Amino acid sequence: MAALTDPDLLFAAEGRQLSLARALYAGVKDLPIVSPHGHTDPRWYALDEPFPDPAQLLIVPDHYILRMLFSQGVRLEELGVATLDGSLAETDGRAIWRRFAAHYYLFRGTPTRLWLDHVLEHLFGIAEPLTTATADRCYDTIATLLQRDDYRPRALFERFNIEVIATTEGALDDLEWHRTIRDSGWSGRVVTAYRPDAVVDPDFEGFASNLDRLGEITGCDTGNWAGYIEAHRKRRAYFKAFGATSSDHGHPTAETANLSDAAAEELFNRIRRGSEDGRERKLFRAQMLTEMAKMSRDDGLVMQIHPGSWRNHSPSVFRKFGRDKGFDIPTRTDYVTALKPLLDCVGLERDLAIILFTLDETSYARELAPLAGVYPALKLGPAWWFHDSPEGMRRFREMTTETAGFYNTVGFNDDTRAFPSIPARHDVARRVDCAFLARLVAEHRLREDEAHELAGELAYTLAKKAYRL
Repeated sequence: MAALTDPDLLFAAEGRQLSLARALYAGVKDLPIVSPHGHTDPRWYALDEPFPDPAQLLIVPDHYILRMLFSQGVRLEELGVATLDGSLAETDGRAIWRRFAAHYYLFRGTPTRLWLDHVLEHLFGIAEPLTTATADRCYDTIATLLQRDDYRPRALFERFNIEVIATTEGALDDLEWHRTIRDSGWSGRVVTAYRPDAVVDPDFEGFASNLDRLGEITGCDTGNWAGYIEAHRKRRAYFKAFGATSSDHGHPTAETANLSDAAAEELFNRIRRGSEDGRERKLFRAQMLTEMAKMSRDDGLVMQIHPGSWRNHSPSVFRKFGRDKGFDIPTRTDYVTALKPLLDCVGLERDLAIILFTLDETSYARELAPLAGVYPALKLGPAWWFHDSPEGMRRFREMTTETAGFYNTVGFNDDTRAFPSIPARHDVARRVDCAFLARLVAEHRLREDEAHELAGELAYTLAKKAYRL
């Protein structure tokens, strides 16, 4: 029976580019995985319990799958997504899987299809296409394997050849599971990353009580500006004690500000009292990006900024199901003007690392590549989220390399909650980069020895360097 994935996936169809891509890929396909930014659950590695049934592992938590099926009329409850009020949702994993299999054709041509076919074949040994007719056989195969010790989280971590993985926790998280991992004596390297959105964004639900809690756990007076800033410093140090090398900032825009200390304090006081002025709330978010950059300059945490997502675009879905259910939508994003206050403050710092992401591809050549191509503090994150597809990755390389080069980028990160798909995502990125490098060699723009060196940098070394891992 034919395999689900082709050995020459994403390479040129024939000729010298094909042979070059094969040779480049052979040199990097087995390199360790560095996963410096993602959202897998540290509880998995801490407890090392068997994963649940195939539906709970592969379908229910994956917003790429949820959004596609929802767009075609499948209700989220039918896919096992729990409602916030506890009303009835499907709990039968086999029923969810059958519904997914019946609609698997919807993913033709998408990166989700590439990832899932890779998972089915390379992780679970399934060689037949997923359809209504094969659904039960696939489900039974996966369910049986998930009960084996070599399919538990730590065993898969090692099988996937993961050298290090970063999870992402909110500023108020006690990092209990990271402590459990550390104390267990397991050699797998799982680190955290500092995500302060809940205590820097006045529009985040429960913001005022979040600040109260921040004060409680740090012993700082978050009723005033100085205490609030010191609380962030303490939390960042706490996260560093559990391996954090980065912070992570998911703001609506890339807007920054650089207010005087007095003006920042006045603004904080108004926000703390519950200002409903949208301009003030926006300005506070902007100021806090600059404050976080200044803290990164002082404590060495790599700063990741990924703006431009209109999160929870459907208020009815948000009210019913909560966050991360597929309704985050890209928006147009300005960087040149928005980042200038931050860059005026810290952009020339050679020891500071700020990694920029975007959901607005129109900014690659016009804004992001020129900025990263001159400011020492800036690096470009890889094609992200809606664009971590073969076409998106190709566009990223084509539109940024000519201005920023390769070495102002940071390799690849998978940014995923879907643990089984991590090897698939890195494999796709490595294949796309090898194909791009092969084209440059074939066009006599790059020597073959340089391409081999770059292939290793893009697959492995750049991420380690950029994230200080």
